[in-house]
Order: sequence, then C-alpha cells, then structure tokens
Amino acid sequence: MGSSAALRELQRELENKANDLSKLQKDIAKNHQVRKKYTIQLGENELVLKELGLLNEGANVYKLIGPVLVNQDLAEANANVRKRIDYISAEFYAFDTCTLSGSALMQLSKIWKKSKIAKKRRS
Repeated sequence: MGSSAALRELQRELENKANDLSKLQKDIAKNHQVRKKYTIQLGENELVLKELGLLNEGANVYKLIGPVLVNQDLAEANANVRKRIDYISAEFYAFDTCTLSGSALMQLSKIWKKSKIAKKRRS
C-alpha cells in the first residue's frame, strides 16, 4: 500500500512538472514573437536610414501622419529614424537581458533534471 501512495505522489509531481514545462514553453514562444517583432522593426528602420543616406540635401522627404503626407526636413527625418533605432535597440537589449536573466532556461533545466531523477527512482 505504501508503494501505491508513493507512486501516486510521483505521478502528481510529474504532472506538476509537466504543467510547469508547458507554461515555460508558452513563455518561450511568446518571447520568440516579441524578439521577432523587435528584429523586424530594427531592420526596417535601418533600411530607412540607409535610404535617407542616399538622398541629396535638397530632397523632399514626407512623413505619413494619419491620412496626410507632411513635408519633413531631411535632417529631421534622419534624427527621427536614429531615435527610433536607438529606442528599438534599447528595448531589444532590455528584453534580451530580462529574458536571459529571467530563470526560464534555468527552470527548464531544473525540471529536466528532476524528471530524470524521478525516472531513476521508478527504475
């Protein structure tokens, strides 16, 4: 009778760990989507900066504000794009730092180790 209680306890523990693993997998997928978004935004803004660099000083640059195209100074457009790149880069860095320092990977490895220990106990 004691072994069936121990077996139920191990099964409950394994189910809890499986739930934890599922939550971590969802977090990892969410983090991947956020990282992908920042990567795309950064790439687009760097491309815009390159294109602005190809323009002559007197070139007309327009900014879309709502449904209206507004004429913008080339230097101002360059400054705005650089600010966006700096902001996105800072957000990207903060996200990576938070993700890496967050213990998602550490928790995953702990769960993996504990599941190996549980398998050894059953053997």
